[in-house]
Amino acid sequence: MRHEINREQYGALGPVMADAVSQCVHCGFCLSACPTYQELGREPDSPRGRIILMKEVLEGTIPLDSAAPHLDACLGCLGCVPACPSEVPYGDLISPFRALHQSKQPRSLGNRIKRTLAQLTLPFPNRFRLAAKTGKLAKPIVGLLPEALRVMLDLLPDELPAAQRLDAVYPATTKQRGRVALLAGCAQQVLAPDINLATIEVLNRNGIEVVVPQRQGCCGALSWHVGNLKAAQKMAIENIKAFAGNFDAIVTNAAGCGSGIHEYPLILKGTEHEEAASRFAKQTMDVSVYLASLGELAPIPEPTQPITVAYHDACHLANAQGVRAQPRHLLKSVPGITLVEVRDGHLCCGSAGTYNIDQPEIAASLGQQKADRVIESGASLVAMGNIGCMTQIENHLQQKGSHVRVRHTVQILRDAYQGKL
Repeated sequence: MRHEINREQYGALGPVMADAVSQCVHCGFCLSACPTYQELGREPDSPRGRIILMKEVLEGTIPLDSAAPHLDACLGCLGCVPACPSEVPYGDLISPFRALHQSKQPRSLGNRIKRTLAQLTLPFPNRFRLAAKTGKLAKPIVGLLPEALRVMLDLLPDELPAAQRLDAVYPATTKQRGRVALLAGCAQQVLAPDINLATIEVLNRNGIEVVVPQRQGCCGALSWHVGNLKAAQKMAIENIKAFAGNFDAIVTNAAGCGSGIHEYPLILKGTEHEEAASRFAKQTMDVSVYLASLGELAPIPEPTQPITVAYHDACHLANAQGVRAQPRHLLKSVPGITLVEVRDGHLCCGSAGTYNIDQPEIAASLGQQKADRVIESGASLVAMGNIGCMTQIENHLQQKGSHVRVRHTVQILRDAYQGKL
């Protein structure tokens, strides 16, 4: 007997998931692009296999708990999307599926503790900073703590940069030719606040006034990608309201945040905010895309010595937003930089939001492999556009004793302008 997904049973997201499932022809082109399939070598841990599992759960032919371990292991990196000849919108399936089934999925006590702590801290900079400082005090006794807490403490840096409060407006320092609003991010404000400062300085130098809406919050991506739909919707609505104004663009400098905002129409599908979410998403772009759209940028002084820079494609910049050329173009425009690629650059580094917390073994293996590829490139500096990737890759480079520096693309541009590259 042939089963079909009940499109009405799952509300506004039902037709979206059903359409995504129907486009997959099970050709297998996604297998070589999937990090977890490469790591685990099992069909259920491939995009093709997961689509089949989700289809059968949605149709009611298999129980959720038999599919859950394989779906939990998905990074959500969307590496399968550009590899798919049928253009299956995998992101329109995996995130809504998690949102609809998260509350029904059985989990261990330790798993629930990890997920709850992450949801209560990471999206809120003040809470995250306090939790990180508290965690640092607990590091000497990490071996005595439950495994769920040990994983989280192991990921904390030894030192946090000083807190940085951003002003509401940063005027252009040259003749003004644009006005943008900046999404400051959440974890990024704690782990690397200098990225926002670099973004603002580079934009200001190129005639762009930067507004930092003071009522903004987390983009909601961290909640959405682990199935916390209500939290993601609340954050999306709050940001749509906070960013109301006349801007040329809403600029992001974290791939995960930019990707999350582009999913607002899906997060808010079927609600009264769906149309506003679509407008907000269309106005949002990565800082590299906005800078590239300006055409000729302010001249950068010649460096004292040449430098080789490797570029790492953040999954939610390259795969989710299709942004690959612009960061490379900007880096190549810097005098003295020789840009090189990272082998197997299409594979995820293993960060993927809270994946380091949920799947530490797979995340660590992928991080080690990515660090090896960066070292192999011969670069003395590696550039990227996402705080999660930066934290993951820097951690594994340090574990290997490497001196390769990790920098955001805009930090490199800012440093080049200041003659400090």
